[in-house]
Amino acid sequence: MKTVPSGWQRAILGEVCETFSGGTPSRRLPGMFGGGIPWIKSGELNAGAIWVTNETLTKEGLNNSAARIVEPGTNLIALYGATAGVVGRSMVRAAINQAVLAVVPRDGCLLPEYLEFLLQRTGADVSRLVQGAQPNLNAGLVQAQPLALPPLAEQLKISAILQLWSDAINKTERLIRLHSEARLGLLGLLLSGKARPKKFQGQAWRAVHIGALLEERARYVDWSDEEQYRFASIRRRSGGLFDRGTFYGRDVKTKVLKLLQAGDFVISKRQVVHGAWAMVTREFSGFGVSDEYDVLVNRDPKILDMKFFNYLSQTRRLWHMAYLASNGVHIEKLIFDFHDFAKEKIRIPPTIEEQQMIVDVLATCDREIELLERQLATLKEQKRGLMQKLLTGEVRVKV
Repeated sequence: MKTVPSGWQRAILGEVCETFSGGTPSRRLPGMFGGGIPWIKSGELNAGAIWVTNETLTKEGLNNSAARIVEPGTNLIALYGATAGVVGRSMVRAAINQAVLAVVPRDGCLLPEYLEFLLQRTGADVSRLVQGAQPNLNAGLVQAQPLALPPLAEQLKISAILQLWSDAINKTERLIRLHSEARLGLLGLLLSGKARPKKFQGQAWRAVHIGALLEERARYVDWSDEEQYRFASIRRRSGGLFDRGTFYGRDVKTKVLKLLQAGDFVISKRQVVHGAWAMVTREFSGFGVSDEYDVLVNRDPKILDMKFFNYLSQTRRLWHMAYLASNGVHIEKLIFDFHDFAKEKIRIPPTIEEQQMIVDVLATCDREIELLERQLATLKEQKRGLMQKLLTGEVRVKV
């Protein structure tokens, strides 16, 4: 650690804080769970402030396991797996399991609210040290982290400033959840015909074979080892396309590429059962995919709006149709067959105008969520910058 500002003191986290983790009662023994003691697991730290838990323990469960009690206001850090390094705070008296480390200040040199932000920065730093798909921390790594501690009055002021950003982040995350839930509700209503504009209510939706609406199209490139090719892939759960990178032909093992155009619908034959399909947007026009993907085009834009079909593909009903049209002995071995899929029927509005109105409503929802997500990313970046400056004393606050 660099030199600390005047009036601050150096410390090692383990010197100024007590740390301990908990445990899990045996699920084979009766009477261990379902009592009145909240039991915090690492995944619940994502909530930040923890008021309720998914599971509870009985007194017998607490006494007959390594589970430990934490008092209200205790700072917690997740040790294992995808949540490693995530910091939360118990707002109630609760027990913790072995994947959660409680961090409690030992004396009067460290405020719990200031410790929360120190841990957020420490958790991120330690997680980077143990890189991996599922990084694991341990108490020793956390205890060994160097700290710079300002006087208590300055800790209080810094905490108040950082809490403003935390509150804004929490509020934005709640708004994103609410908008996403509203979007999901609209998706179900609008794409089933249960909610329709008044001008279309007398016109029944019609059932059409998918094969009458879409057909396969393969625009294979003339391969050259000296050319560069841009590759696209698809995220699961209707997450859209992403850029896999640009490569010279000589560096590609399988020298087969289908070119994409805006408005195409691309299906990952091996991953579609997990929702890996999407419409090609303008930014991915000119990219390519391998023969592991089917590329579909609209037979008649006067009958089907491809953006409408793209939203329809985000429903569980269409995912199930894709599953039924996939052949294999295990879900991870299934391969999609468009000819089987083409035989399925979907219900669509009888006019392009109604389809486009539905698309406009859902697209507006998407834009609102995207705007909130950008705001959230900005707030998190601002908070990271503030923590770097305020928790190190690079920028001092007036007390």
